[in-house]
Amino acid sequence: MPEPYDLLLIGGEVLDPGGGQRGRLDVAIRGGLIAEVGAALPRDAHEIVDVAGDLVLPGLVDVHTHVYPGAGYWGIDPDPIAWHTGVTTWVDAGSAGAYSVAGLRDFATGRRVRVRALLNIAGQGLSARTGEGVDLANCDPDQAARAIREHRDLVCGVKVRIDRETVGDNGVEPLRRGLIAARECGVPVMVHIGTTPPALADVLELLRPGDLLTHCASGLAQPTGPEARAAYERGVLFDIGHGSGAFAFDVAEEQLASGMPPHIISTDLHARSVYGPVFDLPTTMAKLLAAGLPLDDVVASVTIRPAQALGLQAGSLAPGRPADVAVFTRIAEPQQLTDAHRQTRTLPFRLVNRHTYVGGRRLPAQWPAPPPPWVPLTAEQTAALRERENAIRDLLATPLVGVDGLAEQFPRSIPPKES
Repeated sequence: MPEPYDLLLIGGEVLDPGGGQRGRLDVAIRGGLIAEVGAALPRDAHEIVDVAGDLVLPGLVDVHTHVYPGAGYWGIDPDPIAWHTGVTTWVDAGSAGAYSVAGLRDFATGRRVRVRALLNIAGQGLSARTGEGVDLANCDPDQAARAIREHRDLVCGVKVRIDRETVGDNGVEPLRRGLIAARECGVPVMVHIGTTPPALADVLELLRPGDLLTHCASGLAQPTGPEARAAYERGVLFDIGHGSGAFAFDVAEEQLASGMPPHIISTDLHARSVYGPVFDLPTTMAKLLAAGLPLDDVVASVTIRPAQALGLQAGSLAPGRPADVAVFTRIAEPQQLTDAHRQTRTLPFRLVNRHTYVGGRRLPAQWPAPPPPWVPLTAEQTAALRERENAIRDLLATPLVGVDGLAEQFPRSIPPKES
């Protein structure tokens, strides 16, 4: 007789592009791994959770985040966001370079979620808002390659930001150096695009098949011309990387109409974008659904495709894989969605996370830290944060249950005197 499962999710609508599994199926977990996926599995489990009517996905993979708080301008803690969004694998995109990757490792080790990293070609990483590529002495490919080899279980690629503020007069030289380090270590490069110079064409012509172009639907860079198509057709991976200013509905819709859908959907979630316009990965997924990308493609773009792009053991519910699972409820109510330029689209439903499991363990609720003082917020954002905090305080200040919901845990041997 096989041992009981540790956890059995029953009756959900499984959508697993990476494992080729779709339909009303049960998901069984044992020892932190997916044990079986199938119809009407034996109800022999230490814990059974009924997810009938819910969408059961592999744990989501976000390949463009900034999750190194306390070490620079952009970082946030992923744990307080993961438990209610379904994101189980977070890839930090360049917060740390060769000088600081050991500190990122220490931080990542203490997280409940899985954290991997793209090493910034600039040794100081993103300690400041921008400008890391201005001094080329910090963009040392030998130092970067050495750091990647030393931390290969953490680092899965190289990150280079290429825009006017970041590189100054250095053009695409930081990217050339990032590519040297990446080639030496056999990993891809993710390149950020934005304001020019350097010209977008100069960036695109350097990218190899399997490299990632993040901010691919940027309203500032607008990668929709022949150079973008040539890069797309030779295998450069287009990644949304929404961020505070890098996603425009009209650009995304033009790319979809021209047969260039994104390969990967990511958030560029950081200390500013987490308060809007990004908010989280499910909201970003909803924006691509509203733009016209089919649900199957959206799910593949946040599970198996990013996992394969960076060589991660994630993004699938195939037996033997880590038991990272995201369960969502579909709510039939309109959701208005806003891009980085305040263009809006409406999706007729919402996907709301119900359970998030990492290694078969459900992530507990956790309250996020307040925004750091350098993050610019509108008056409306500040008021909404205060209102949310007060609502949580009021909820926690109310006793959990009344007398009917309590048990006498230590009965008295002598009954109380009647009043």
